[in-house]
Amino acid sequence: MGNVILKGRTGVVDCMSDEQAESADAPVDADAADDPEAETETEPETEEASGLQDGDFVRIDYTVRTADDGTVVDTTHQDVAEEADIDEEGHEFEPRIIVVGAGHVFEAVNEDLIGKEVGAENTVHIDAVEAFGEFDPDDVRTVSAEKIDEDDRYPGAHVNVDGQQGHVETIIGGRARVDFNHPLAGEDLEYEYELVEVVDDLEQQAQGLLGMHLDHAPEVWIQTDEVEEEVQVEVESDDEDEEPAYETETQTVEKETLYIEATPQMTMNQQWLFQKQQIAQQIMDRLDLDRVIVQETIDGTGGMMGGMGGMMGGMGGAGGADVEEALEDVDVDADEIVDELEEDIEE
Repeated sequence: MGNVILKGRTGVVDCMSDEQAESADAPVDADAADDPEAETETEPETEEASGLQDGDFVRIDYTVRTADDGTVVDTTHQDVAEEADIDEEGHEFEPRIIVVGAGHVFEAVNEDLIGKEVGAENTVHIDAVEAFGEFDPDDVRTVSAEKIDEDDRYPGAHVNVDGQQGHVETIIGGRARVDFNHPLAGEDLEYEYELVEVVDDLEQQAQGLLGMHLDHAPEVWIQTDEVEEEVQVEVESDDEDEEPAYETETQTVEKETLYIEATPQMTMNQQWLFQKQQIAQQIMDRLDLDRVIVQETIDGTGGMMGGMGGMMGGMGGAGGADVEEALEDVDVDADEIVDELEEDIEE
């Protein structure tokens, strides 16, 4: 249903029916106008919207299937994934956090969520054009097989050709037929969801936003830090006509900081590697934070001596007297080596 746009009278021809004109020209009842007890129409009070609204963080369970044959496309349920033989490696099957109205779900699903309460369940039909688009036969093209990595030259392989993603249909000789349509192009979808909870905790919200980009949620925490920073301050002057002058001053300010404990999955994630600045900025804008700090913890007792021990182990496990024997075998004077090292240090 289209939107109705109301315009002002300026530049608009005002057309009235005969009945409307007669009503407009009808005399006003003076007695009624002067009667303070006469009933007057009052504008209805605006009811406060209830249920989910744009900007709310919500945790949902969902399963997306093709409408045609029910093939599972995506799910938060591990049992559903196992039954559909979906690769489970690197995936966390649990309810996901999304932001209503932020483009995290299909528009039809977003509209269905508005006004819903925790516990609500529904299945939303999504037309192909609103999902991954209609199938375009012009996006199936023949390219030189040389543009495809040698290991991917087989039917069904997912490939990148000139920066465009596609999958190989056939390869004959030096030519490959590649479909650059999305694998779900032309497919209507069924989006089945359950509204698990509304998420108000800022740290959980940050985890949820990271989870959408990384497909897993690293440990995070938010704290207020006192940070010294240089700011420009105006220098007071008695001369009102003088151009204002500024000087640099160090001040201690408070900054709301999101700390992220980096994980191996995170540091190797391609989206994080190439879009970490944009991802961090989205989180700061959404949660009203000042900065994001990513920390990496390396456990273990390795170090210089550990590395030396490993190197010695590489010499056949030699140690102590065995090292001297090894030097004798290769006709090297240990005293000469020590003398040379001392000379280098003195220089």
